Formats: sequence, C-alpha cells, structure tokens
Amino acid sequence: MHDPLSAGRRLALRALAWQAGTTALLALVFLARGVPHAAAVLVGGGAMLLGGAVAARLMVGGGIQPANVVMVRWFAGVVSKWLLVVVMLLLGLAVWRLPPLPLLLGIVVALIAQMLATARR
Repeated sequence: MHDPLSAGRRLALRALAWQAGTTALLALVFLARGVPHAAAVLVGGGAMLLGGAVAARLMVGGGIQPANVVMVRWFAGVVSKWLLVVVMLLLGLAVWRLPPLPLLLGIVVALIAQMLATARR
C-alpha cells in the first residue's frame, strides 16, 4: 500500500539528515579558523535544520485534509522556516557577534543539501 504521508516524512527526514551532515562537515572545516567560525557555521546550518524541521512538521503533520487547509499549512511552514532563519541570522550577527561569512555559508550549504536530498531519487 502506498502512503504519501509517510513518503513525505521520509523525504523530510532524509533532507534533515543531509543538512546536519553537511553542516557538521563545514563546521569541521571552519574549526581550523577558530571556534567562533565553526560556531557561526553551526548556528547558520542549525537555523536551516530547525526551520526545516518546523516546516516539515507543519506541512506533513496534519494528515489528509482538504486542499485549502494543505495550502495554508504549506504556507505557514515556509513562512515559519524563513522567519526562524532570519531571527537566528540576526541573533548570530548582532547579539553573538559571530563572523558573517561562515554564518551565511552554513545557511547556504544546508539549503543546498536540502535541495539535493529532495531532488535525489
């Protein structure tokens, strides 16, 4: 029996695993530049990871529903993900004074990993 909701959950989990792995690898690379650089990568990638988890929970967590409810849940998931990423970016730059390039690279690498994980068959 084909269950599209479990397929969506598996896809979200695969994307989160790829994001976590690539973020950890990039943090190890930046550890050579110092702990603040590695922490910046972890904050950026972690923001994408956490945002993706929140979005996935909102998008596929409601079960089978009418199309208008699914669209609202999808939109709420996307908006909540990017709000969380922006808040973490601002916290990393303004409050924690993390280096901006590794912070942005953490976000970009996690986003690319998510796209590759979801596009892979």
